[in-house]
Amino acid sequence: MTIRRGILYGGLAIIAIAHLLPFYLLIVLATRTPGSTGSVWALPSAINWPNFAEAWDGANLGTGLLNTAIITAFSLVGATFIGLLAAYPLARRLTRGNGAVYAVIVACMMVPNLTILVPLYRFMVDINGVNERWAVILLHITFNLPIIVFLYAGALRSIPREIDDAAAIDGAGRLRTLFTVLFPLLTPATAAVFVIVGISIWNDFNFSLFFLQSSDVKTVTVSMSSFFSQYNSYVERAAAGSLISSLPMVVLFLSLQKFFINGLAAGAVKG
Repeated sequence: MTIRRGILYGGLAIIAIAHLLPFYLLIVLATRTPGSTGSVWALPSAINWPNFAEAWDGANLGTGLLNTAIITAFSLVGATFIGLLAAYPLARRLTRGNGAVYAVIVACMMVPNLTILVPLYRFMVDINGVNERWAVILLHITFNLPIIVFLYAGALRSIPREIDDAAAIDGAGRLRTLFTVLFPLLTPATAAVFVIVGISIWNDFNFSLFFLQSSDVKTVTVSMSSFFSQYNSYVERAAAGSLISSLPMVVLFLSLQKFFINGLAAGAVKG
């Protein structure tokens, strides 16, 4: 038993190191002096704070973070609301038709969004959606619905149907039952949705690159790409900017981590 526990802890330690190592390298690069010839593994003797100021000004991170926050917030709220409404009947009415719809929705999770980029771009041009934040918000809502439906449907199936019956006896309709009775019980699933989908939207590069080309609507990921060109690369500034832009998602994950694992388990096991 001791040997098995040692192997388990050793494996966990290796996984933890593999995940923490990129953050360590990011901190080293963000705090060292540009052009430094020292080892990339060694922490600098002094923090080079100008890297952060130059990253903020050079990539216009203020505008990028604001645009990213707006797109992420509206996309996340809209996708969560629609996904919850879609998952409720699929989880509570287990008919063949609903089973087929659920299977199609889950299958859509396997389709890369870039496979339909050309017709999607044409559609965006036709509806005047290029360089418009609302258009990218609609795209994120659409492409993130399958994972949200999957997680919520699995979580709803783990909740006894007797709760719905008791709410109906008290005179509550289906929508009232969903939002006032069931939704508070779905906190772990909602946390999982916010973490998975929120980080995915925050880190999106493809949609932002193709559909938000104007400088005043660029997201933080596209703004960061300005540090790299054919002839120059400002690694230290890029690392500093990456460290700044990652902080909101780190805070989001840390605030929801106690619900995150439970939400994934409910969606995966019961779904």
